[in-house]
Amino acid sequence: MIHMIVTATTVNEQTNVWLKYFTTIDWDKIVGTFIDKVLSLLFFTVLFLILYRLGRFALNRTFKSYQRRAHLTGTRVKTIHALSVNVFFYLVLFFYLYAILSILGVPVGTLLAGAGVVGLAIGFGAQGFVNDVVTGFFILLEAQFDVGDVVKLGTISGTVTNVGLRTTVVKSSDGTVNFIPNRNITIVSNLSRSNMQVLIKLPLAPSADLDLVRKTIERVNQDLVPKFTTITEEPDILGLTEEKNGAFTYQVLFYAENGEQVSLQRTFLGAYVAALNSAGIKVVTPPLNLQSGS
Repeated sequence: MIHMIVTATTVNEQTNVWLKYFTTIDWDKIVGTFIDKVLSLLFFTVLFLILYRLGRFALNRTFKSYQRRAHLTGTRVKTIHALSVNVFFYLVLFFYLYAILSILGVPVGTLLAGAGVVGLAIGFGAQGFVNDVVTGFFILLEAQFDVGDVVKLGTISGTVTNVGLRTTVVKSSDGTVNFIPNRNITIVSNLSRSNMQVLIKLPLAPSADLDLVRKTIERVNQDLVPKFTTITEEPDILGLTEEKNGAFTYQVLFYAENGEQVSLQRTFLGAYVAALNSAGIKVVTPPLNLQSGS
């Protein structure tokens, strides 16, 4: 009986303590603060959502207008557009989360300072990746080359098969597929942006009849040039030129649309040689310069 009385007394005392504690709480302030934070969260959520929609709309309009003015390919515009939208999205998301955490009373500055060390370590590891992406972005933005262009990137030459933000893929003439990190692309030689030079060298003996050579070449040009609409400038007969090895070559120069220079060079060279042989003018084989190895 005594034990039950003591237990009941203890329960009453604990109940009184909790009642006193609850009566000391400023419930009006708590409810007011809660409502204030909820309203602030809703306000900033709506605000950043509107900002994101407006920003994305502006980006879409800007890229459509830029594509019409610059006459860029759809692939390049889509790539740059997607990258810009993603960067804008994460930028808005960062400031949105910063505002939300600040409203909730989270010490954002302390968290950022603590994450700085980890971010620094990750930054060193991701430096190459960032360089690739930045370089790739400017390659796309400046339209330095596009898929299908014949380029020379350092020591690698070939046709571009893919242009990405991190790597560029070039297929060489022998079929080799080269994956080049964009940060390694320092000098770009694009062979597909303007008309290309076609230089034909005919090795002749110094005693050759140069007047007959010129007339023969002019006759070939009259027959062949009208058949090729890809020739942009009429052939210019440069005449006899001495090479570094002491041999003499009769040279003809003209320009053609990019991508056509190799086939045109072969066609005209074969026609010139055949016509010269028919005219009794022998095309000399250049002497071989043999050097003994050590």
